[in-house]
Amino acid sequence: MHKTAILILAAGSSSRLGRPKQLLSYSGKTLICNIVDAAIAAELSPVIVITGSSAEEVSLELAENNVEIVFNENWPDGMGSGIVTGIKKLLQLSPDTAEVIIAVCDQPFVTSDFLSNLVALKNKSKKTIVSSSYAETFGTPVLFDKKHFEALLSLKGNEGAKKLLGLLKDEMISLPFKKGSWDIDTEADYTKLIND
Repeated sequence: MHKTAILILAAGSSSRLGRPKQLLSYSGKTLICNIVDAAIAAELSPVIVITGSSAEEVSLELAENNVEIVFNENWPDGMGSGIVTGIKKLLQLSPDTAEVIIAVCDQPFVTSDFLSNLVALKNKSKKTIVSSSYAETFGTPVLFDKKHFEALLSLKGNEGAKKLLGLLKDEMISLPFKKGSWDIDTEADYTKLIND
């Protein structure tokens, strides 16, 4: 069976915000529940959430969801360490996974349809990477075929998936995501989101 997993990176300390962005509320649910619910509705499996800072609070928030929560003890090192932690766990849980979507918790406009469309575009295009495109750049959510798992495992420190997108442009197609540039780094970002 063709299986698509998802890694949700939710380990950051939200230092510029001053409180855990994972737990901010938008449209009646927290940001972390928003992306988890979208992943479950898109029938992605397994759904793996990588925690770090505020791990206990995030885990409690997801207690009733059917997700795999993995603590990244190296979370202060940056996003790359979270991706490595997640891919290792994925290969333990589901070694026959065909592909993985890497997502973050602070893009409030990611929907189940958008995640499903990433998978559909990969199948249609025969490309091995499908990124989201917004604000004249490429980014998350991004889907990687299993052929790139070794490259993902080689990421270090604060190197995110974007490094690989630059190196593997010929393997990539992108899906326009107009609201993808919305992310929550500061209190002003959050205020704008809830008042927009």
